[in-house]
Amino acid sequence: MPETSESLPAVLPVPRPSLSRGRLAAEVFLCSGFPTQLIIAAALASLGIVPLVDGALSPTFVFTNLLIDSIVMLALLWFFLRQSGDDPRTVFFGSGPIDREIQLGLFSVPVVLTIVVAIQLIVSLVAPSLHNVAQSPFDAFLGSRWMLAGFIAVLILAGGLREELQRAFLLHRFEQGLGGQAVGLLLTSIAFGLGHTMQGWDAAIATGTLGAFWGLLYMRRRSAAASIVSHAFFNVIQVVAGYAALTS
Repeated sequence: MPETSESLPAVLPVPRPSLSRGRLAAEVFLCSGFPTQLIIAAALASLGIVPLVDGALSPTFVFTNLLIDSIVMLALLWFFLRQSGDDPRTVFFGSGPIDREIQLGLFSVPVVLTIVVAIQLIVSLVAPSLHNVAQSPFDAFLGSRWMLAGFIAVLILAGGLREELQRAFLLHRFEQGLGGQAVGLLLTSIAFGLGHTMQGWDAAIATGTLGAFWGLLYMRRRSAAASIVSHAFFNVIQVVAGYAALTS
């Protein structure tokens, strides 16, 4: 006698492995960007590719470091999510239509620019000493159109794509057992700002604030698509404006 639907065994979903706080913390540390960049920098130095040449940042070092680190970081994010039973597509981009997120990212660019200008004005009025770097060390990368094109490509990959997927992963892990996304947003924004102190403390404050904005965007939308587009376009505008100022 054929089995009825009532007699068939229920198909239960495969449970995701529970993640200990120790494992979550280890993954957050490894994917924070600092360990991978330090290891890659040491490897490049052993090959004779050093950060500074004649006292200025080396484009070869910066471009190579950022490209390798982006590849390594994206691989780590994918690997850790797959190991924990998470779907990378869902974690990074949610389940909604991505075209709306892209439009939102474009519409957010004026907001991002306004935030930066407002912070610069406030710092100049309240604490001008925080503007402690007169010229961006990355201005050396804007000496030609070819250098400009290469810098833009690296910033889109390493800034827009890698940093926003990285931010989404870290916020996801904090939500899973490290104090929640609010704690993750605070810590990742501070770390994001500190990672840009070589451009000046005022730039670090602006960058940390932008990190919080893009993090909130991810938390609200459950998709990093808008943040990726916003971050990438901001980087492009910033670099092109710098190039125009230097060549005018």
